[in-house]
Order: sequence, then structure tokens, then C-alpha cells
Amino acid sequence: MPATSRADKPILVTGATGRQGGAAATRLLADGRPVRVLVREPAAPAARALAAAGAALHQGDLDDPDTLKAALAGAHGVFAVTPDDVDSAREIRRGRHLVDAAAAADIAHLVFASVGGAERGTGISYWESKWVIEQHIRTLGLPATILRPVRFMENHTIPGLPLGGITDSVLRHLFSSDVPVQLIAVTDIGAFAALAFADPAAYLGQALELAGDELTPDATVRLISRHLGREITYQQLPASTLELSENATRAFASQRGLWRADIPALRRRHPALLDFPTWLTRGGADAIAALLDG
Repeated sequence: MPATSRADKPILVTGATGRQGGAAATRLLADGRPVRVLVREPAAPAARALAAAGAALHQGDLDDPDTLKAALAGAHGVFAVTPDDVDSAREIRRGRHLVDAAAAADIAHLVFASVGGAERGTGISYWESKWVIEQHIRTLGLPATILRPVRFMENHTIPGLPLGGITDSVLRHLFSSDVPVQLIAVTDIGAFAALAFADPAAYLGQALELAGDELTPDATVRLISRHLGREITYQQLPASTLELSENATRAFASQRGLWRADIPALRRRHPALLDFPTWLTRGGADAIAALLDG
């Protein structure tokens, strides 16, 4: 298919009112690509903001294959993301609905947002479910790119997040304070999605684990403290505080086996890939400050 005809055909983005889908839709629109977004409530503020930015709204959801068929008709590609779900069977079912609909619509390029470590048998249920969806994509032989992002930098800005959030000026997680943890800015997930659609020859058939930085929790809170001008500390949570499988607990305890993104190689593909200090400077620190002052 000539590049001009590819660029003229829309890309359907699911999860566009969420973080990853929103980042993908925003980047694709900025690149001048026609974008459709699948939304449950077209009148919702987030959906209206996407429409104002130039996206075409298609009402539907992953539980209704008929709405997926309509949204995919005539599309070139799809950015697919399934929300994390404690009900693994439901997440897998939704993912299969979308993948099956993309196959039926003869989509030229599927970009699926999975998770870093999905293929490594961590025992984390909502990671295992994404691995099942990845396998379904391969079974159907769809032309696809798999993106596997690691821990989001934006997790530091989510109110009340029990694992990986900041509450009362304390960052809490299962990781040892001196063990490096990989991080990715959500905007860079959108950037890699756009790169994949723009250069299919370099991305079709690829599975890329995505990270932009690797820092120990101690280093992370020092950086946040410096940017905010106030002390943020780190507390390692015991695994017993969460209902995790033995495999999942072991995976978090030995983080170097959990995420393995090749950050230098990713930066060669995407030189603007954000490290954590740059993310803080470009709004991350302000968002954390707003969280703490809220």
C-alpha cells in the first residue's frame, strides 16, 4: 500500500480517554493522521476534548463486537489497549473481541499495548492476560507491533495509588530501595505507537519493551525532592500487604528480572525519549506537587 494511501486512512484508537490511548491519539493527531476513537460516552468531557482536537468519535466498547466492526470499517490500523482487570477472563475476552474484529476488517497494522514482562511468566494476573492476547494476535497472523511499557512515570501523580503512588510525602512500593526500577513516560508510549504506524517496515513483527529511565527508588525520591523543594521519602512495602502470587512477589523482589528494556536502543529509535528528570521538568513535578497539596 502506498504511503499516501496509508496516511489518508484512519487509525482507530481504543482506550483513548485513558492514559495510553490518550497519548496515542494525541500523538497521531499531532502527526496529522486521521484518528477515530472508540468511546462509551461521546458526551463525556474526555471524549469531547478528543473530538475538539480532531478525532472522530465512534460509540462502542470492547464488550460489543458489533460496535467494533463499525468502528474498524475502512480503517488502516488500530491502537489496541485493554484496561487492567482483576477479572482476567474478561480482559482476555475483550482483547479477543478487538483482535478478531481487526482481523475481520483486514486491518493493515495492529499496535497492541501490552506490558513489560508479559512474556516472562510473572504470575501477575493482569500481565498474564495480556500475554494471552498477544498469543491470539500471533495465532491469527495479524500484521502487528507489540509495545510492552514498564512502570509509568505518571503513577507518581495518581491520588491514592496504594502501590507506586505518593501519599503523605512517601513513595511506597515492593521494590528494595537500592534496586533499579525501569520507568516510561506515557507520552512516549504514544510516540512509539506513532513511529510504528509511520514506519511499518521497521516495526511490524516487533515486540518492544519500553522504558526511558532506570532508577532506584532512593534515587527517584531524591530527584522528586530536589524538584519540589520538599522531602519525599521511600518505604518498601512487605509483600504480605498485597494479595500477590508467589511468582509475582518473587518477580517484584528481583526487579532486574521483571523489566529488561534496552533504553539506549530505544533512544536511537526515538531520540526525544524522556528520562525521569526531564519528565519532572516538563510537568511531572508540578503534577506531583498538585497531588500533595490537594
